[in-house]
Amino acid sequence: MKRRLAVVVLALVTLGVSAVARAQTTATPILTRDLPDFAGKEVAISKIVYPPGFSSPAHRHDANTFVYVLEGTMIMSVGGGQPVTLGPGQTFYESPSDVHATSKNASASEPATILVFMIKDKGKPATRPAN
Repeated sequence: MKRRLAVVVLALVTLGVSAVARAQTTATPILTRDLPDFAGKEVAISKIVYPPGFSSPAHRHDANTFVYVLEGTMIMSVGGGQPVTLGPGQTFYESPSDVHATSKNASASEPATILVFMIKDKGKPATRPAN
């Protein structure tokens, strides 16, 4: 009986880990506007929701990127920098040359929501792999 219970618990834990591994952020575009005084540049504002425990792989934005934490707790760092833990009302900045090394929801049970404001090259993707 104990063995059967252990197998059931292990299966449930494995299913839970698989679900977390499949979880993705949810990005909701809020505004995109050309910047007429800055040729070839645009502003992009998005709301991003990180599921509990989610961490995105290292990536680049090729933009001046400003992050404002709306809800939850995020752990952020750029390549070579120390990770910082941010809560509601706190901010984070990435320059166009930075690699966003850490972008993680610090909570294993609650989502985290951030507002992202970017000044980027018009028409280029907001995010690309770090390599």
